[in-house]
Amino acid sequence: MVLEHDRLTATGVAIGSEPESYRLDYRLETVAGFVTSRMNVTSRGQGWTRSLDLRRSTSGMWTATSDADIELPSLAGAVDCDLGLSPLTNSMPVLRHHLLAGGGPLDFVMAWISVPDLTVHASRQRYTFIRSQDANSFIRYESTDSDFSADLTFHEDGLVMDYPGIGRRL
Repeated sequence: MVLEHDRLTATGVAIGSEPESYRLDYRLETVAGFVTSRMNVTSRGQGWTRSLDLRRSTSGMWTATSDADIELPSLAGAVDCDLGLSPLTNSMPVLRHHLLAGGGPLDFVMAWISVPDLTVHASRQRYTFIRSQDANSFIRYESTDSDFSADLTFHEDGLVMDYPGIGRRL
């Protein structure tokens, strides 16, 4: 991962077991302001493979190339992607809006990628600063489309340290 002043690039691997065993390989690229420019994802399980290349142009238009039939929903207003079960993509709105120092609630529309099927959905989300302690900030994430919420711990570098039930940074 490369984290710069106003952009990041990351590659990663995730292993999951629900709803079936899978391996996920991804590459995230952002432009200035931590705005998504590309998310390339491949998901593999026993006897199947899926891929998705999701891109956002500088004008805000989203396009997707996939080896499966995919219909992009309206993603009007979305500047970020959100890879399901990945703490990494929570960093972009937090960094862009300086939430580690306070603020919120702020509402966003995300291009949410479901795993392992790699379908794309519009997802409405809210981020709210809770408090800082030592080198960490605590931010509440809420899905405004469902009743899901989680209190995320971010390190001062803007990366998630702890996303309860999903991941913990070592």
